Formats: sequence, structure tokens, C-alpha cells
Amino acid sequence: MSFTKQDIYTALESITAPGEGKSLVENKNISNIVAFGNEVVVDVRINNPTLQAKKRVESDIKKAIHQHVGDSIDVKVNVKVEAASKENPNQIKGKEIPNIKNIIAIASGKGGVGKSTITANTAVSLAKMGFSVGVLDADIYGPSMHLMFDVEKEKPVSVTVDGRSKMKPIESYGVKLLSLGFFTNPNQAVIWRGPMASKALNQLIFDADWGELDFLLIDLPPGTGDVHLSIVQALPINGAVVVSTPQNIALADAKKGVAMFQQESINVPVLGIVENMSYFTPEELPDNKYYIFGKDGAKNLAEDIQTQFLGEVPLVQSIREAGDVGHPVALQENTPLEKAFADITKEMLSQLLKRNANLPPTEVVRITTMSGCSTK
Repeated sequence: MSFTKQDIYTALESITAPGEGKSLVENKNISNIVAFGNEVVVDVRINNPTLQAKKRVESDIKKAIHQHVGDSIDVKVNVKVEAASKENPNQIKGKEIPNIKNIIAIASGKGGVGKSTITANTAVSLAKMGFSVGVLDADIYGPSMHLMFDVEKEKPVSVTVDGRSKMKPIESYGVKLLSLGFFTNPNQAVIWRGPMASKALNQLIFDADWGELDFLLIDLPPGTGDVHLSIVQALPINGAVVVSTPQNIALADAKKGVAMFQQESINVPVLGIVENMSYFTPEELPDNKYYIFGKDGAKNLAEDIQTQFLGEVPLVQSIREAGDVGHPVALQENTPLEKAFADITKEMLSQLLKRNANLPPTEVVRITTMSGCSTK
């Protein structure tokens, strides 16, 4: 029978090396292919040193060639193991996610400051501006996005993309979502060490069919632990937003969060700081503001560390109620809260445009024209 080396390469595009995420061809694991007569010799390199991995790759290659090229071909596979460089076992390997233009990390120095609330409402505001938006809930130990978008009973389905099985994110209010909350029992605590958490996140990030996105927002865990450090170091993050409340304890932790992104080994631009729970206004006294946690704390911090203050969100009962029922308050039309989140989102876009000044002009133009808002 007649076949070419290209036929062999095409047949191998659907095979994934154990633990490496991409196909053998895409990941450049195939070092050489020799075809003569009815025989094919495939030289392949993998990082997994186990006998099981080598046997699986050899079996998969033979099966793919027999199915897609010809079942009478005599296939010989030479598997060579290349020792992977020593690295942090919790580290997610750096890869780009195709078709995603901007990735923004939403972080906080401490828990309980409303980081997930800011993430959810920013995502909704972006979607209302006409952007295609995704949210990755990377808060492994306390996922909440599936609750905030009222899809806690949904389960992502498997779809085949380019011969590979991937997860299809759940869509709600025009936003695509993936969260560990879709896969865990709501009454069961997630008790994982760093490597297990990183592996789960690796699948949520790279084994998902996100499609075309203008923005992917990553809701990071609170603090500065190794899980979200790994994500920030692994992904091409365009910028980070830090969320804080006005009191001194939260501000001290927020400052550490900003410092984390500014470390030389991470070097992610901080787009700005959002102050949540800035003041309390009773429903019966709409003109009164009570600064329960202090006044202008995050704004002053932003000035001190020379980063942008993106805006403030008041402490209002309806924000909590909207989050509890899975209907982000930014969905409301012509309300002060919708405007507050829209203003924060526009300011974030403005800072992102400045950060992206050296990228191809089409990226910047797309943000400017689709948002329908002034970039100052």
C-alpha cells in the first residue's frame, strides 16, 4: 500500500503523551519517522519514565497508524525518555490557551473581602459591554462561581475538539464558567495537597474548550499560596486586579498580594485595586454613608504603592442577596450598583489598554471599539 510520512504525522495528531497535555505532534514529541515499503519506524520522546507510560505510547501509536493509515503496516516504535528538568512539583507547566486574548487574575491578600463577588460582577459587566468572557474559578478549597451564577446543579459535558476530549464550560448570563464546584459534593471538604490541587487546575485550564474569548478572568484563592503562584507563573497573565476592604488588616494583606505580582519571577502588571465594602448606606437613609471599616483605605494604598485605584463598591444588602440567589447585581439595569461595577470595569479596561500598548494594534482596537466606553 502507498502512504507518506505526512500520513503518519496526521495519524499521530490525536495521541497525547501521558501527563503532557498536548498531542505528540503538537508537543513535538516525535523526533523522527522513517517509512520504507510496508514498514514504519517512529522515534518518540516522552518525559514520563514509567514503563506503563512507555507501553501506552507505543500501543497508541501502533493503533493510530493501523486505524488511520493501514492495518497491514509493520510499525516499530522507539520510545526514549527525556528527564524533565527539576521543578516545583506544584507548578503548572506554562502553556498558552489558544483563542483567548486577555487573561486577568483577580486576587486578594486575605479571604472574606469579596473577591469572588467582584470577579462575578466584572465578568457580567464585560459581557454586557459585548465581550466574550470566561471565568475560571481557581479557588480550589472554596469554589463559589457555580453558586453565584446559579448553575450549581449543572455538569460540564465532554466534547471532542481536534480528536481530543475536552470539557465544555457551563454558560450563564453570557459568561462561560468552569469551577471545581461542578465536580465536588457540596457537603464535602476538599482536602488536597499542592500537587493534587495543581493537577485539578491544570485540567480545568488546559483540558477545556473555552472557544474564542476576549477575556478570561481567573478567580484566585485568597492569600499568596503555591496554587495561585503556580497559575500566575504558568499562564500568560495580562494583568491582575487586587481586591481589598478599607480596614488596615485587609490593606496590609492586599499590599502583600500586590508585591507578589511584582516579584521579578512573576512580573505580572497590577492593573489596580478595588475597594469593596467601602461604606454602608441604609435603605431608609439613601443619602447617608457610614464608613464602618474606615475611609479611603484602598485608595490611599493605591497612591502609596503607585498603582491605580479602580473604584469602590458599597456594603449593600442587595449585593449579598443577589450573590446568594445566583443573580449578580451587575445584571440589574440603571441602578447605582450596576454603574459602580461598570465604572470599575471601564477603569480596568483603561489600565489594560495602557498595559497592552506594545501589543499588535488590532488587540487594542478590539477592546476600544467593543466596550462602547471611554478609555480615558
